[in-house]
Amino acid sequence: MQSTRRKLITKLNPRSPISEQYRTIRTNIEFSSVDEEIRTLMVTSSGPGEGKSTTTANLAVVFAQQGKRVLLVDADLRKPTVHYTFGITNTFGLTNVLTRQMELKDAVKTSNEELLHILPSGPIPPNPSEQLSSKGMKEFLEAAKDAYDLVIFDTPPVLAVTDAQVLSNQCDGTVLVISSGKTETEAAAKTKELLEGANGRILGVVLNNKKFAKNNSYYYYYGAN
Repeated sequence: MQSTRRKLITKLNPRSPISEQYRTIRTNIEFSSVDEEIRTLMVTSSGPGEGKSTTTANLAVVFAQQGKRVLLVDADLRKPTVHYTFGITNTFGLTNVLTRQMELKDAVKTSNEELLHILPSGPIPPNPSEQLSSKGMKEFLEAAKDAYDLVIFDTPPVLAVTDAQVLSNQCDGTVLVISSGKTETEAAAKTKELLEGANGRILGVVLNNKKFAKNNSYYYYYGAN
């Protein structure tokens, strides 16, 4: 329970310096596209353990706090974690919608942030990449954009499986999360190459776990691509 509380700092401590950094990231995402509004956003990383899911969840919260109707989708159909973060069940979710077993409105779950809805992964399928590139995904995106102002996807790491690449060219933009002192430069460069090769649009990079000796705090930074 304590780890969950730490993850959702934007909800539990909205005045904290880290929460302010998330709001800065939100602003930069909004200004990253001059000609068209970002309606679908994907967050990913090179490898596991870089803070991708924590970043995704907190971004979803700060966009909802701004007054947007937000749908946070757990598109990690291999090791889903969003349901843990928000303390909800994962008996049904995205995979049920993609296979047309459920309507989107029946599969989403509410959160304690009024304008934020959650769509957990649902049952783990044998073919995650195929599910994410299916006709059902295109139909889901259309329905989600009709119902919400912003759809945010938490996806698997890019270098582990192809799922993120498959989804990146279906989203308006991608944010890459890099962990300071952990993500290797080569891995980050390879991730950028794979996403661009899949026609994904990288909006910028979030550098997290950057430690400052002055006050011993960790901050999240967003850099334009």
